[in-house]
Amino acid sequence: MPGVIIENYEQVPVTKENLDWADLVTLDLSLFDQPGGKQELVNQLDYAVRNVGFFYVKNFNISQEEVDRQFALGREFYALPLEEKLKYHNAKDLESGEYNGYRPAGHRILGNGIRDNVQVYNIPKFDGYHKRQQPPVLEANIKEIEAFSRKCHDEVVVKLLRLFAILLELPDEDQLVRDHQYDVKGEDHLRYMHYAARGAEENKKVGDLYSPGHTDLGTVTLLFRQPVAALQILNSEGQWKWVKPQDSTITINTCDALTALTGGLIKSSIHRVHAPPQDQAHIDRLGVLYFARPNNHVVLDPIPNSPLLQRLGLTSNAFTEIGQHLTTEQWVKVRQTQQQRPRASAKIEGSKYTYEKKDLEILPGLLATVHN
Repeated sequence: MPGVIIENYEQVPVTKENLDWADLVTLDLSLFDQPGGKQELVNQLDYAVRNVGFFYVKNFNISQEEVDRQFALGREFYALPLEEKLKYHNAKDLESGEYNGYRPAGHRILGNGIRDNVQVYNIPKFDGYHKRQQPPVLEANIKEIEAFSRKCHDEVVVKLLRLFAILLELPDEDQLVRDHQYDVKGEDHLRYMHYAARGAEENKKVGDLYSPGHTDLGTVTLLFRQPVAALQILNSEGQWKWVKPQDSTITINTCDALTALTGGLIKSSIHRVHAPPQDQAHIDRLGVLYFARPNNHVVLDPIPNSPLLQRLGLTSNAFTEIGQHLTTEQWVKVRQTQQQRPRASAKIEGSKYTYEKKDLEILPGLLATVHN
């Protein structure tokens, strides 16, 4: 708020426990503008996106000070009284697929009487189509938030889109960039995400999970480093591995829309949020994320002019196989409506979550998958 000094954000120490960490590649984006650098990055990226859908990037031209500032703003928002935060929550919006603003914890019963422990605050990209009232602590810093949001797009998302275009052998490496323009209407958003620590007994009732296995619905998700270990990925051998918080990196995962556009070549990464290890179990987990999606008008059919996709015969996807040719806007609406509508709690056995079919239906013939 005007005149209010926001204290610096201090990250907690990393876990000392010997966890089963995932082996992920790190793309050095400083290579991007060097001779042969893009092809070197594509070669690294190829295996990651075909098999796991997770990787790190470093040297992305966003300073640690800028990142920490976003964590500080997220901390300040979540420190507000609940009644103040609820001014930015609209349950009817959530149920109709609109997911900007605030979602309180406890929105859903996970199972065994335990409600979810996650608060979400989504700030849509600043494309002129998503004007929203922001809480004073964020509104007072909105220009800084916009600059950070645009940097996520320009310094990271755009570069990755060019690498994907080279991987797909597209005739123009800016083809995907044109489908993801920041100032064209779309559903990209910056997110402050807060998981409240739970006791061991409650965690056990939900399989020691904060969130069961799932995929994200857009193009790529950017997760800025935070040291409370909780993110796990399902690797190509079907094993859950912890994702290590690497210094000065962003963790990237590829998502459903990109899978659709590439006929399944690029995997939508399967991940879940586990309860933190014992030495961090008492710590709330604050995250800063950026979700990139194609512009709303983009049709999510497999890209027709990719020589690679044509050679591999990847000319259909989960949407076209049920006769659908969804735009991003249509896909986001139906998927988020399915995710956010009230539903019965899951049957939980160990860490396996089972839902009724009606709770997983996105469209007739298309069900969401819970990855156990």
